Amino acid sequence: MQNDNSSQENSLEFLQPYKVESETFSLSSGEEVSIQKYFLNFNQWKGAPIPNTYNGKAVIDWNGEPLFAELVVLRLFQSHGWEGIWVDSYRRKYRIGLPDVAEPVELPEKQKQLIEAIRAKTGKHGGCWDVFVWKGEEVLFIELKRRKKDAIQESQKLWLKKSIVRILTSENFKLIEWEMDDGK
Repeated sequence: MQNDNSSQENSLEFLQPYKVESETFSLSSGEEVSIQKYFLNFNQWKGAPIPNTYNGKAVIDWNGEPLFAELVVLRLFQSHGWEGIWVDSYRRKYRIGLPDVAEPVELPEKQKQLIEAIRAKTGKHGGCWDVFVWKGEEVLFIELKRRKKDAIQESQKLWLKKSIVRILTSENFKLIEWEMDDGK
């Protein structure tokens, strides 16, 4: 499932205006891994409150639809021909819509096997990055962090480390740091 980097770069042209830098991770092995990092701004949802904010997650307006940041990024990729899911680690489900609005989904077998192989290497259920998308043979794990409110966790670094040992490369991982225009 490794990717041809040039085809992946071409398939992510829709993110190019946002690509700002790379972030380097020092793994417990001492290895340093550089991951592309994009910066996005979202608009706060101003419509009717949603039934379940998952303990106060920010609600974003995506083309008139209230969504969490993970689902906004999923929709962005879907609008460019990718398939994927939000890995809802909080409830251990895969989602394509808001909880209490859309039922959890099952992964296609090939993608399920990839996640299970990485989980087996980590020895943990948690740590999977927020959004998992695929297009043909290309796969990406995307971690979202809200600017000045979020930081990468050790379990996510472990996921990265175990993934790039004989399964994927650093090119299969992207970071998105986001902030929200609250209209104030």
